[in-house]
Amino acid sequence: MSAVLFLRHAKSDWHAGATDDLSRPLANRGRVAAAAVGSFLADVGHIPDLVLCSPAVRTRQTVETAIAAGDWPCPIEIVDELYYGTVEHTVKLACTRQVPLLMLVGHEPTMSGALEYLTGAELRMPTGALARVSLNPDNSGELEWLIPPRLLTDG
Repeated sequence: MSAVLFLRHAKSDWHAGATDDLSRPLANRGRVAAAAVGSFLADVGHIPDLVLCSPAVRTRQTVETAIAAGDWPCPIEIVDELYYGTVEHTVKLACTRQVPLLMLVGHEPTMSGALEYLTGAELRMPTGALARVSLNPDNSGELEWLIPPRLLTDG
């Protein structure tokens, strides 16, 4: 059975002078949270086999920071649908990539919407939150856990 990790980008810096939404970088707090996620996944042995990431700067910085902190040996693909697409696009990505553990790094409300679509669970993904879903053969899923970044950091 395959599984998907859903990671919402970590806290971004609204005052960094970005000229558009795609260019907004991580805040210091976001870098700390992303590093904590990377270390956590390495510590518990849930290193993704493949990461699909939105093209936004803050999502790329989130996954690059997590990979560096956890020393993950996995490839990253930038996928426009994780920024511009719908919940259905995200679910299709989750269900069609044939890897044991896939990570999707994206935005709200699409991350929460995809989790609800797959599992039926109504929840909200705060910035930096990480969820793991086991996929069933019928492309439904079971939420295994949802971890907000405050559980992995001091703040």
